[in-house]
Amino acid sequence: MSRLAFALALVSLFFVARGSAFVPAAKGTCLNSPTRSQQYPERRAQRSSLNIFGNLKGAFANDDSLGKADNAGLKGGPNFSQTTINGKPVKAVANQKVSQVAAAARVKITYSCKKGDCGTCEVMMNGRIVKACQAKITSGKCDINTL
Repeated sequence: MSRLAFALALVSLFFVARGSAFVPAAKGTCLNSPTRSQQYPERRAQRSSLNIFGNLKGAFANDDSLGKADNAGLKGGPNFSQTTINGKPVKAVANQKVSQVAAAARVKITYSCKKGDCGTCEVMMNGRIVKACQAKITSGKCDINTL
């Protein structure tokens, strides 16, 4: 109990010492005083500016001397391949991984290492046995069958 009384006394002493915080401000000070812009109207026209972005105004503008900008995307679009997985036609882009195409087509291929070391993911692609985690879709016709 004595600690609580000591803490209350300390807090009350703090507020009493800072008694000016509870006294209303004198007339003509603080709240009733004019603002700086009202005191010095000539300073209002002289706004200070750091001009940080003013120098960068033309930095991101297009340079007309370079000509018309080309489309940054693929020229002519992606190179689609006629791909079938277990006889089901699927959309695939040439050089896309077989594992990604099979996952998009919801064809289950078992994987173990996904590095090409174990051989768990072997599939038959265009008559050859390849590892689905490493093989890529060929351009043109591609026929994939799971084993």
